[in-house]
Amino acid sequence: MSNRTTVTEFLLLRFSDVRELQILHFVVFLVLYLASLVWNLLIITAIALDHRLHTPMYFFLMNLSIVDLGSVSVIIPKSMVNSLMNARSISYSGCVAQVFFFLFFISANFSLLTIMAYDRYVAICQPLHYEMVMNRGVCFQMATSAWITGILYSALHTGNTFTVSFCGGNTVDQFFCEVPQLLKLACSDSYLSEVGVIVFGACLSLSCFVFVIVSYVQIFRAVLRIPCEQGRHKAFSTCLPHLTVVTLFTFTAILAYLKPTSSSASGLNLLVAVLYSVLPPMMNPIIYSMRNKEINGALSKWMCWRLFIKNKMSIGLLR
Repeated sequence: MSNRTTVTEFLLLRFSDVRELQILHFVVFLVLYLASLVWNLLIITAIALDHRLHTPMYFFLMNLSIVDLGSVSVIIPKSMVNSLMNARSISYSGCVAQVFFFLFFISANFSLLTIMAYDRYVAICQPLHYEMVMNRGVCFQMATSAWITGILYSALHTGNTFTVSFCGGNTVDQFFCEVPQLLKLACSDSYLSEVGVIVFGACLSLSCFVFVIVSYVQIFRAVLRIPCEQGRHKAFSTCLPHLTVVTLFTFTAILAYLKPTSSSASGLNLLVAVLYSVLPPMMNPIIYSMRNKEINGALSKWMCWRLFIKNKMSIGLLR
């Protein structure tokens, strides 16, 4: 391929060339995708329908679930279709769209995780000022800024990636269009600006992660001063899941974008990509709801109400 204009499609990496393993990959990804959809939709529904969950923390959690739904829907369906159809191609425009929307959801995800850390900091370290600091207008502005940040960063990233000249063929060493793997196909003198954007994004992500860690240091110090053991347990139960999600997401994403791609094995590339792109959207709602009585209570109430309505309609039809 002499330059970008001659590239009409890219060839994505298969998980296996064995047909049976391709079907297995389809089934596994289908299960993961359905689990992500169900869990995140349940979180969104519970928060939207239960007025007791109309608080800043759950408002940001609902936004996070929407972002997770978007990010997992950008890459998994195409990979599933390729495995089912024994194909590996994606059109040039499809690759551009995949890069843009995936980066958009990933950057918005990280912005929301940082905002949620600040929300927990204010709630625990400055409880008397919480309602004033995290009022409805401020929460809306923070969520909007997270989405706008995602759009701007994704546009910059995508624009820089696809203005380079691709001289190294059209085979992407990944199961979706991932920027570092696309840059391996670029001419050596045309991708330095995009490398700069990647380094800038990594530094920004690390800065946000440091902010999250500092916030949680202050949070844990405040929690340890709580005299009531039940109060300490409740504070830890709302903070530890968030810290777990942030840590997993940050380190796997930074590893994917900063590790030397030329020396990385395809198997390692696939594993890291699955860790930061597929697992978090499925694990986030499980982690947040597993020890959260409010979420579990809202889900139970909603499910019981649905069963009650269904049974009432069935009885009415029998009559």
